[in-house]
Amino acid sequence: MRLGIMIGYAGRRVELPLALIQEADELGVYAVWAAEAYGSDAVTPLAWIGAQTKNIKLGTAIMQMPGRTPANAAMTAMTLNQLSGGRFLMGLGLSGPQVVEGWHGISYARPLSRTREYVEIVRTIFRREERLVHNGRVYQIPYQGDDATGLGKPLKSTLEAAPEIPIYLAAIGPKNVQLTAEIADGWLPIFFSPDKYDEIYKPHVEAGFAKAGVARDGTSKSIANFDIAPTVSVVINDNVDIAYNMLRPMLA
Repeated sequence: MRLGIMIGYAGRRVELPLALIQEADELGVYAVWAAEAYGSDAVTPLAWIGAQTKNIKLGTAIMQMPGRTPANAAMTAMTLNQLSGGRFLMGLGLSGPQVVEGWHGISYARPLSRTREYVEIVRTIFRREERLVHNGRVYQIPYQGDDATGLGKPLKSTLEAAPEIPIYLAAIGPKNVQLTAEIADGWLPIFFSPDKYDEIYKPHVEAGFAKAGVARDGTSKSIANFDIAPTVSVVINDNVDIAYNMLRPMLA
């Protein structure tokens, strides 16, 4: 087991616990994770943290897929990964209809297709083996709509290849959990209880592994080469009742 820190996202002002993060870095804590909703973004704080730490991994939990094109997300990931010396962990998620349609102004339709295509496009960009061409239900690259200029041509990232960047997916529902186990390097579960893993999640995770066949390292995909990184809320207080009441809204 490895430990991490979740700094979440900001309220009115972006204020990060830098001293705590730097101490965690010195103590060997594995990763610091940042989130986003419709205020502060998940990536900018990590860039700021990365410039002031040495070893701790920098993870997004999550970058909202509907809020960025796959190419833009890949550009961001490759840039921060280079600047941080290979410390970036790319956590992606769909968010929800309220934010996707109410904030980003796009349809929430076809969430599973969007996820599969998004990861495929990002990995193609990371590998940098060929120019990017994708014809899917959600994404067309180059764009070929009726209003296309016809000037768009397949491109390839100018940055060095970065196939090593791991991709984590946030997932709750059975189909999304199965898809995550199939195509991602790790899973960012929400409201996760290890005691319920075998009963609720294991069948879907194992089905995803079976569909994938092999992991990116060429070995059979299994729980041994699949990272599960749940967020755990912790309150430190001498009074158990006070601590529990602070967590109660998240446990309901």
